[in-house]
Amino acid sequence: MKSFLPALLATCTFSLLAHAAPVSLSDGKTFDGWNGDTEKTWRVVDGAFVGGSLEEKVPHNEFLATNKSYGNFELRLKFKLVGTEGFVNGGVQFRSQRIPNHFEMIGYQADEGDGYFGSLYDESRRKKALATPDKELIEKTLKKGEWNDYRIRCEGRHIQLWINGVQTVDYTEPDESIEQTGLIGIQVHGNGKTEAWYKDITIEELP
Repeated sequence: MKSFLPALLATCTFSLLAHAAPVSLSDGKTFDGWNGDTEKTWRVVDGAFVGGSLEEKVPHNEFLATNKSYGNFELRLKFKLVGTEGFVNGGVQFRSQRIPNHFEMIGYQADEGDGYFGSLYDESRRKKALATPDKELIEKTLKKGEWNDYRIRCEGRHIQLWINGVQTVDYTEPDESIEQTGLIGIQVHGNGKTEAWYKDITIEELP
């Protein structure tokens, strides 16, 4: 009988190579691999990227973005959003681009903020939520003002979001003209005394 072991080993090896191992996108100490307003808006505290201030309002949206673009991937990170005044909001951009000569980014966002947690928002493009979770689901799942887990998975036109292991969005992009690769970014929203914290950012690139 012919042995199928060599073929089986080859298949397993290919499967392992096709899925790159998760890698960290931050060294927890510097902004290496990222770009943004690191003079005033963004800083590194206890291994986390922190945007904004509780002492004065953030004048407008600010984003810290990767230098590298990504297409199919699974992104995992921890986020914490705190605020004392105004519009307290943040989010995780993906498959996005910076708008030239502007502070904004354009693309998908895994949103954060009251009424927005766990939603898929289209930043600076359609300017609306593309998919939103049930309010009661978020109330049961979210640890407000504390660290929470965000998981973002993109495969082709299929986008899924989870907060603390609970799925909040399962969306397939119907518009074939919309680009499905781009930068990863983290946001602190303008017009609020807000701090948006992000840490333990890892990405696993998918075929």
